[in-house]
Amino acid sequence: MQIMNKLKGILWGLLLTVGLVSCNHYDGTSKLLINEVLTDNEANFQDDYGIHSAWIEVFNKSYGSVDLAGCYLKVSNSPGDTLTYTIPKGDVLTVVKPRQHALFWADAKPNRGTFHTNFILHAERPNWIGLYDSGEKLLDEIVVPVLGADQSYARVQDASKQWEVKGGSPDKYVTPSTNNQTIEKNEKMEKFELHDSAGVGMSLTAMLVVFVGLILLYVIFRTLGKAIFKEKQTAKPSVDMKQEDTANKAANCPDEVYAAIAMALHEELGGVHDIESNVLTIHRVHSPWSAKYDALRVIPRKK
Repeated sequence: MQIMNKLKGILWGLLLTVGLVSCNHYDGTSKLLINEVLTDNEANFQDDYGIHSAWIEVFNKSYGSVDLAGCYLKVSNSPGDTLTYTIPKGDVLTVVKPRQHALFWADAKPNRGTFHTNFILHAERPNWIGLYDSGEKLLDEIVVPVLGADQSYARVQDASKQWEVKGGSPDKYVTPSTNNQTIEKNEKMEKFELHDSAGVGMSLTAMLVVFVGLILLYVIFRTLGKAIFKEKQTAKPSVDMKQEDTANKAANCPDEVYAAIAMALHEELGGVHDIESNVLTIHRVHSPWSAKYDALRVIPRKK
């Protein structure tokens, strides 16, 4: 009997998926994904009113913030009963930060807040859930099978394609509003610690990197210095060659040229000009202005 019920649930889920997805196109490139769903909440996570309700977790797989305002959550449990919840605008909490989660409570009480939907999830039959953007483009969808109490249907890792049932064993626990798989150890660090517990290798590696960097800088600056020095050396001979050419031309001049130059210098310096006395003579010039000036210097006398 249980096997028959499970087969009926699987068949019902497949028919439900085909019927609801036939009119939509999903390319798998969405930044927002349905990440985990819990349909029967008996003793699991409580909402902000302290009530155990079914919930839907949405994950932002991008490395930038995404706003859920205006998006749609649609749910269907049987053909023709699709319910739609429009995520309200104006709430700053609808902005999902990079690689973070948003949790919606399926309690059919939207008056309790932005993250309380107007529908519920049925625990006794499969639930189709679709996430749409503000333009009603399908972002992600999933058919949640029939689960036990406090069990969730979740991706193995955040944004991975594989799904699994969580809550049935201690190593597969339900993770609302957090990473679906918590990494408790780092294999690379453990291997490094196993081979170099004292940290000697790390210290030597760091010192080697520093010294190699200094050597590279020395080689680069030395090469640049030599190149600049060579350019200066190649620029100087051109000037020296011009001076040498001028000296060679001067050396090849005939003696008559030197004699003519010497004669011209002799005549310029003293052979032609008269000897000056180097005495300056200043003559007083009488003008009306100077006469008035002289008159003002005369002392008036009383008669």
